[in-house]
Amino acid sequence: MPTVEGISAPPRRVRLGLGAVVVLTVAALGMTIGVGVWRSASTPVEHVTGEATPSPVATVAAGRVYVHVDGSVRAPGLYVLPAGARVVDAIAAAGGLTDDAAGAAVNLARVVSDGEQLVVPAEGEAPPPVTVEGGSGAEATVDINAADAAALEELPRIGPALAARIIEWREANGRFESVEDLLAVSGIGDKMLEALRPLVRVG
Repeated sequence: MPTVEGISAPPRRVRLGLGAVVVLTVAALGMTIGVGVWRSASTPVEHVTGEATPSPVATVAAGRVYVHVDGSVRAPGLYVLPAGARVVDAIAAAGGLTDDAAGAAVNLARVVSDGEQLVVPAEGEAPPPVTVEGGSGAEATVDINAADAAALEELPRIGPALAARIIEWREANGRFESVEDLLAVSGIGDKMLEALRPLVRVG
């Protein structure tokens, strides 16, 4: 076997053994990284099937809300969302809006509540009735002279900014004398007023 300056080269079998160890080490490291990435992927939205629906006592878990998304969405059903989720999150969990959905009729910025049924209407359909404390169904309306920002944001197409402007107008000008007075609020036009008319009242 040839030598270099009196030192014999390591046997071929030893060199092959070291190479195999390096390959196995690199492969194991790659597998470890892959498993870590997979485990770190979070899925905060959970779709609950009808058969697996928990009892009412067990529905509310810490930091989660149950929302029934229905209407013009691609995957209607019961979804578990993080507390503080908004309507846009619930619709995204249900696969997004269908092509015929009237997305403008839904307040995407509103925070959803536990046990809520969120119905997205189709184009041409009337918006679903807004339920407020002290009323239910189609008879429930919002008193625009008494409602706070949270109650106003329950109405379709009214987000935090527009709700604040309604309250600011009320504080600056006194009570609304009629529903039509909402036209004086910046951001509310004839079309929005017609959508709000069956949902609000002057108390």
